[in-house]
Amino acid sequence: MVVNQGQSSPLFLMSQVHRQRVILSRRHEQVLKATVQHYIATAEPVGSKAIAQGYDFSVGPATIRNAMGWLEKEGLLYQPHISAGRVPSDSGYRTYVDRLIVSPLPPQSQRISETLSQGLSQGQTYGNWSTEALLRRTSQILSTVSGYIALVTLPQHGGARPKHFQLVPMEAGRAMLVVVTDNYQTHSMVFDVPGWDDENQTPELEDRIRRELEAISNFLNHQLRSQPFSQLHSLDWQELGESCERYGEKICSILIALADSHRVPHLTQILISGISEILQQPEFNELAQLQTVIHLLEDEQELLWPVIFESSNNGLSEQQERVSVRIGAENPLEPMQACTLISALYHCGDEPVGSVGLLGPTRMDYGRAIASVEATADYLSDALR
Repeated sequence: MVVNQGQSSPLFLMSQVHRQRVILSRRHEQVLKATVQHYIATAEPVGSKAIAQGYDFSVGPATIRNAMGWLEKEGLLYQPHISAGRVPSDSGYRTYVDRLIVSPLPPQSQRISETLSQGLSQGQTYGNWSTEALLRRTSQILSTVSGYIALVTLPQHGGARPKHFQLVPMEAGRAMLVVVTDNYQTHSMVFDVPGWDDENQTPELEDRIRRELEAISNFLNHQLRSQPFSQLHSLDWQELGESCERYGEKICSILIALADSHRVPHLTQILISGISEILQQPEFNELAQLQTVIHLLEDEQELLWPVIFESSNNGLSEQQERVSVRIGAENPLEPMQACTLISALYHCGDEPVGSVGLLGPTRMDYGRAIASVEATADYLSDALR
């Protein structure tokens, strides 16, 4: 993937659907990029003559036509009609997003942030906005700036947090971890003490284990009391010394399982702006297609919400993290499979609490849309902080 290498460069989520990576020559990359950009700008199938005239390749239409034919064979372009030019496929857009976007994304992000600041400062300051009003106005600005449908989830309520930890020694080399949460639920888990040896059991060994468990209890209470369970990943067991480090893996696995049980997201309302924006897109000229999208947005938010609030990093490479880009058939919901959904989480402190998204046709200005989503998510995180 080729992106601006600055710290604020967005990172992209690959589809969970397996697909073979096509090896492109430099010329094939140039022709694919030019075809995607020309089609995004015109919404008309692209011919080799238009590419030759509009882009400086220093080669004739015949050479470009051969390159476009090869890209079609590889599934990155297709012809909607025999006599027509070519248009990008979902795989073509995916390759463009992952490897060919080189637009100056940070300056675009800065312009989006400035637009949000100006729009939100007209008549009110942060202190005068309720959270919902801030998010609703943000979704309106985002849809107007982008030309697509803006989707912003209201913040979800945080899960339970640990209030007290206690490790209790038991017989036969076992111990119990008791966790009380701030909603006064009690959870207890029994585990085998690492390194216990039944044949060498002595009062001295039992006393040592009792002291180790007490030290770990104090450590957990000091580090995690009233903190989100996500802080588990930042624990430094070396602070306890070598004798207690051996407990770390076992206790962490128990606590992570407990944390997962408290991470079931609470569905919240999705603020939607800009449905009128897609009426201007030729892809939605068909009434049936438009109706299925509107029905999903207005009447089936319980299906849409988990897709927008996607926060799993399964399948991510080292370069992919911040912004999720689902193109066409990569979307799990059928009404969205003619669309692209770009989304990013916004945070309250270190906790992801909501999501910002743009929904539009696959013929989307990806560079600008990705920059807009990323900048808006960062802006809301700063505002909520």
